[in-house]
Amino acid sequence: MDLFNLLCIPRSAIVDGTGSLTAEQAGAVMTMAESYCRRRRALFLMDTPNNLSTPQAIKAWLGANNNLRSDHVALYFPQVKMPDPLNNFKLRTVGASGTIAGLYARTDSERGVWKAPAGTDATLSNVFGLDASLTDAENGTLNPLAINCLRTFPIYGTICWGARTLEGADAMASEYKYVPVRRLALFIEETLFRSLKWVVFEPNDEPLWAQIRLNVGAFMNNLFRQGAFQGQTPRQAYLVKCDKETTTQNDINQGIVNILVGFAPLKPAEFVFIKLQQLAGQIQT
Repeated sequence: MDLFNLLCIPRSAIVDGTGSLTAEQAGAVMTMAESYCRRRRALFLMDTPNNLSTPQAIKAWLGANNNLRSDHVALYFPQVKMPDPLNNFKLRTVGASGTIAGLYARTDSERGVWKAPAGTDATLSNVFGLDASLTDAENGTLNPLAINCLRTFPIYGTICWGARTLEGADAMASEYKYVPVRRLALFIEETLFRSLKWVVFEPNDEPLWAQIRLNVGAFMNNLFRQGAFQGQTPRQAYLVKCDKETTTQNDINQGIVNILVGFAPLKPAEFVFIKLQQLAGQIQT
């Protein structure tokens, strides 16, 4: 698969029942999924294990599996009830990852990858119930632990009411606390990695660096005009740096050009930085 940005493995959450995984096997699958997403610049949508249906149970499970915490993982609780077409459309309880992936796709299409897939407009399609009904107080204890809650409200129906990565616990103070910030950074990084492959056989000096600044700056300015960043001006919203300070003589000798990109996802001029490396100055043979 050349390009993807979301990973769902529903079976990894089936830890009881016929043909299910053991808790250790499920944990191993989730760990490998996180590692794979980290390498591929993607996000793993982790399902709640199917034997957990109370806030106390999911908190205890996450506390025992803190090794799964990562800014490339998002966890959603509880499981959802959907019609099963293989069983006369009777309601069946399943993990929410597929539904959440659909929500991400809809939000990306309507608003952009920088919009949080949560809130009163984040309706969960084809969901007819939840495995657990959460109160505001219970939601208030799960959210600071980076457990994204699914809720049912009058008028709005069943919606997603959280958008944190598993590194988004309040105590961790991660710059990638929120899903849209993490996904926007991954989107920028993947796009630039693919669009800058032309630099490989270019001389690694100031004319190349200026061309990179021009190309990357145009891309970032287009995102700024679409509302991806905070700030009233481009200077407040993003920066692009590629010069003799980012690429030293030692880098040039190794055939590497370094590009520093910053963007303001939450507050103007408060940047999250991405550093990219590309081969440059290679002799074409």
